[in-house]
Amino acid sequence: MIYIKDEEFIRGDCPMTKEEVRILSTAKMQLKEDYKVLDIGAGTGSVSIQVAKICTKGEVVAVEKDEEALKAIKNNIEKFDVSNLTVISGEALEVEEKIDMLFDSIFIGGSGGNIEDIIKRCHLKLKSGCNMVLNFITLDNLYKSMSTLKALNYDIECIQVSINKTRGKSYMMSANNSIFILTGTKPEN
Repeated sequence: MIYIKDEEFIRGDCPMTKEEVRILSTAKMQLKEDYKVLDIGAGTGSVSIQVAKICTKGEVVAVEKDEEALKAIKNNIEKFDVSNLTVISGEALEVEEKIDMLFDSIFIGGSGGNIEDIIKRCHLKLKSGCNMVLNFITLDNLYKSMSTLKALNYDIECIQVSINKTRGKSYMMSANNSIFILTGTKPEN
């Protein structure tokens, strides 16, 4: 499995799931090459592109509302020559009804403040026994998500990841925001 480095992505000023968090998140998705995956709040498309490269016989649907991010995703699709990724422009709760398929995994990287409703709608699009993976930097969204998934009877696991990297000639350590990676496994019917 080949992972893409952060500096390879066309980013601009858009949010991006960083390399180490992307690796852990895609691992938690337990991807297979024929999986259908939904990415909500796709940002630059770093997760969508990475997943499309892993699920070469599958399909990825990315939802993003920000115009600059949409341009970045389209540029990254072209740069990485990805043909199994569809981008849907709009707010997740407004465009969700247009997405008429069941998914083997769902990634939620952004919510626009509607996390509980997004989880409930995505729950209906996730196959039984499959994983929903969510990334957060705020405790508020983490708590709301854990409560929502628990109410839906998901098995949940949360890890907190802090990435520090060397910077400059002095090898000073520079820290990124700590990230919570929440994994919910949908119960079997």
